[in-house]
Amino acid sequence: MELFIKYPIDVQHELLFKLLNKAKYTEIGKLYDFSTIKSYKGFTEKVPIQQYESIEPLIERSRKGEQNIFWPTQIRWFAKSSGTTNAKSKFIPVSDEALENCHFKAGKDMLCLYFNNNPESQLFIGKGLRLGGSSAVYEDNNTYFGDLSAILIENLPFWADFSSSPKQEVALMGEWETKMEAIINETIYEDITSLVGVPSWMLVLLNKVLERTGKNNILEVWPNLEVYFHGGVNFNPYKEQFKKLIPKRDFKYYETYNASEGFFAIQDENDSQDLLLMLDYGIFYEFIPMNEFNGENSKAIPLSKVKLNQNYAIVITTNGGLWRYLIGDTVKFTSLKPYKIRITGRTKHFINVFGEELIVENAEEALKQTCLKTNTEILEYTVAPIFMKNKKNGGHEWMIEFKKAPENIKYFTELLDNALKSINSDYEAKRYNNMTLAMPKINLAKKGLFYNWLKENGKLGGQHKVPRLSNSREYLEELLKLQQG
Repeated sequence: MELFIKYPIDVQHELLFKLLNKAKYTEIGKLYDFSTIKSYKGFTEKVPIQQYESIEPLIERSRKGEQNIFWPTQIRWFAKSSGTTNAKSKFIPVSDEALENCHFKAGKDMLCLYFNNNPESQLFIGKGLRLGGSSAVYEDNNTYFGDLSAILIENLPFWADFSSSPKQEVALMGEWETKMEAIINETIYEDITSLVGVPSWMLVLLNKVLERTGKNNILEVWPNLEVYFHGGVNFNPYKEQFKKLIPKRDFKYYETYNASEGFFAIQDENDSQDLLLMLDYGIFYEFIPMNEFNGENSKAIPLSKVKLNQNYAIVITTNGGLWRYLIGDTVKFTSLKPYKIRITGRTKHFINVFGEELIVENAEEALKQTCLKTNTEILEYTVAPIFMKNKKNGGHEWMIEFKKAPENIKYFTELLDNALKSINSDYEAKRYNNMTLAMPKINLAKKGLFYNWLKENGKLGGQHKVPRLSNSREYLEELLKLQQG
């Protein structure tokens, strides 16, 4: 880490050419003539920026067992991720190099950073409670796919099981309710010293642990608990709830930034919101200023050209065979020596408070399907999260102004919910048995509500639009207030 902190641009430059050299005889390497690329400029001129839809045909060929398409070593694993405009799910290739030199290396680095900052830690006197996603692994044409967490657990060395709870067979259970019960049965009698997982799911688990044990807080169950390693969704809406569940003044929260496509950044200091960009994980980074963003037609810049506090879309080239791939996340740099970032959102409007990754395309398609079935028409809408409170589940609250309203709003809501489940696998997982997300709540907007809201905010005409999806309740609360006025 000290090496890439001291020489960040050199490390990234050397990495790019290692990747190009390694893959020059692949189908992609030959298509873009990797062997003749001698500079970063040459790389940007020959290799286009691409989104998932553009590479999906290659991914599908690879999933059927073809090799040496975008990476020279065998690709057997695919991380199943949330959907795109055209598909319910994405399948991201995971090479052995990506497992070893990115994801597993990151796990070790995360612990090194934590111990470096907390030398008095007693983390290894107990076990780490790991809560993965929907952890079943499926086989298809001699290739395997599943949530990234399932792939990691499946490939961990045998000794890793000794320091983790639950055991591998429980962690890899596919049915969530059964899995939750099994995790609770196994962990409440263990000495748990750390938690690892997505905040929305972890909150559900911790509340169930308290229900089962009858204890007042989690420290009464696990008195030596000292740190929670979290990532996947914005932690801010959850922090106060975790503080109530874990009332320990010096309890530590450590954020990580990882995805199916790679592991990108780790919080490297106690009580910090900034994440150290990890530059030696086999990932070459480029960035697109969001004020110039134009999808695959954007012009990217290398790490050496980024500026502080500007919003950028991330483009990655990886040791898993992704070449100038637009992952859809946006970040800003809070430090350039070393390079530290904060996640600012997505390149499109979305809701990802609970890990559901609901994008505008999902919402539009679900509304279209529902309107057809109910013979209704919509003028305007917006959606905001209902944050988890105490033991109540979270959810999505809609404000919809109909041109032609449904005869039965309850039926409309059920159809909309089912349509969203069919379009977005992450939403479907969070809605399973109402465990994290409850049924959507729909408010019927009075006539002209959105027009009046835009007018009040000086946003009539021009390019001004109603924000469709938001991770905060700001817009919805203004609309609700106007609705009642």
